[in-house]
Amino acid sequence: MVDAYVQEYRARGICEATVAHTAARLARWGSWMKSRRPRPALEAIDPPLLTRYIENSSHFRAKATVYGTLSTMRGFGDYLVREGLWPQNPLRWMKGPKVTPYSRLPRRIDRAHMEALWREAARTRGQFSRTLWVTVLALLYGTGLRRGELERLDLSAFDRSEATLRIDGRKSGRERCVPVTDLVYRCLEAYGPARHNVLERTQCLSECALLVSRRGERLSAQAISNGIHTLARRAGVPLVSVHQFRHSCASDLLEAGVHLAEVQRILGHQGIATTVRYTHIADPTRRAAIARHPINDFLKQEALAA
Repeated sequence: MVDAYVQEYRARGICEATVAHTAARLARWGSWMKSRRPRPALEAIDPPLLTRYIENSSHFRAKATVYGTLSTMRGFGDYLVREGLWPQNPLRWMKGPKVTPYSRLPRRIDRAHMEALWREAARTRGQFSRTLWVTVLALLYGTGLRRGELERLDLSAFDRSEATLRIDGRKSGRERCVPVTDLVYRCLEAYGPARHNVLERTQCLSECALLVSRRGERLSAQAISNGIHTLARRAGVPLVSVHQFRHSCASDLLEAGVHLAEVQRILGHQGIATTVRYTHIADPTRRAAIARHPINDFLKQEALAA
């Protein structure tokens, strides 16, 4: 049943890493159920047993992890209802821990660390690898792409005449077109011939992915993360997640005076509320307002007295 559900889950177009993570969660649930004595039948699993498993899997786990586990179980429960094995899904009435995703400020990468990453990418061994990782950094920071969106980019998504990237709407439900800066455009232009040479050498000229590995295959999301974290370790940059490039793109655009609605369209946020949280770390209007604080007059008077 788990294998059938995972196949159905994969057919929705969800990235392979998420599918594998979901399958692992369900496998852990199944192993725990099999270890019960007497072993319960799938049709006989009741709310108390489900509650016991959730409690057991919650020890030393973050709230978001527990909530994600419950969400995965709930989805599988709905599948069992559709298959007629459960009359109803009791997980629908179980609530996980309260998660407040906006309780912490988004983590951005400061200018010095960003420059250190670019210098390290430029020192990468091998002409193709050097060009590839400089281009990856340019796309992540210059366009604010999510890691999955970057992985799924095809060569056809880059319009050279319009200098735009067409981004799929798998996350937000709507496709968007993002203009690229001159630096990102030049990185993509330099990467194009290097990409072609690799595909020709590996006899993979039919590969449609924009970003490819040295083996001529689509660069996976995991490979993107591993490569960026390797650059960060070498450069001594305290990088937590690749998603920090997206946070940095949003906050730096706002700090440069770009309108909130424009940042929303560039990043592809469904609601403006998601974009608004970046004003807590980059708000030029608030900075201008505090500059008018009367305390600044004290400094002027002190300077005149001197």
